Amino acid sequence: MTKDGAAFYHSEFFVFDQEKPIPVVIRNYTQDDFDALIQIQSECFPPPFPSELWWNKEQLSNHVMLFPEGAICIEVEGTLAGSLTGLCVNFDPTHMEHTWEEMTDHGYITNNNPNGNTLYIVDISVRPKFRKLGLGKLMMQAMYHVVIQKKLERLLGGGRMPGYHKLADTMTPERYLNKVLKGDLKDPVITFLLRCGRVPIGIVENYLDDEESCHYAALMEWKNPFLKE
Repeated sequence: MTKDGAAFYHSEFFVFDQEKPIPVVIRNYTQDDFDALIQIQSECFPPPFPSELWWNKEQLSNHVMLFPEGAICIEVEGTLAGSLTGLCVNFDPTHMEHTWEEMTDHGYITNNNPNGNTLYIVDISVRPKFRKLGLGKLMMQAMYHVVIQKKLERLLGGGRMPGYHKLADTMTPERYLNKVLKGDLKDPVITFLLRCGRVPIGIVENYLDDEESCHYAALMEWKNPFLKE
């Protein structure tokens, strides 16, 4: 617990590399982690992804001050292997159009709303060499716990579609997403989010400066199962 009573997240367990159990820890990240978090961003989002969209220390400071419950990382045998960041917003499902910059204040989350109805995912990153361990899914599940604890309506975020640029000349982003849902195509991000329990509710355009996704994103939701409709 923090001094103001906000609950912090700390969970220790094992993941498996083939048959070998490996200890991991999911916890809230702190100022001591900032350099490693920026390094993780550089490994996860190499060119052509714009380097100016990697975290900077002012953004990370805001994450841990404004909404520490939404700032988590995962360690593998003491090495920082990934992170996930979220904030609270008010979301109206009848008005889905928005950009990443609008929803997250360019990653600074100064618009975090303690009375919001939605936990919005700002970013999830896992170092490539650790991706076979399923760490991203575990961090996402940790955020589901926060949604339930805070009695929010949903977890939400825009999923990049990095495979779309290869097929953009032949199909719309909606058709691309539909093919991923049918299993005809696999997308590195959308397929991962589906495995995490997220459900697409629509396509948003000009979501992020992201050439691989042709600047589109699939808005993907996880509803709190403990709230009545």
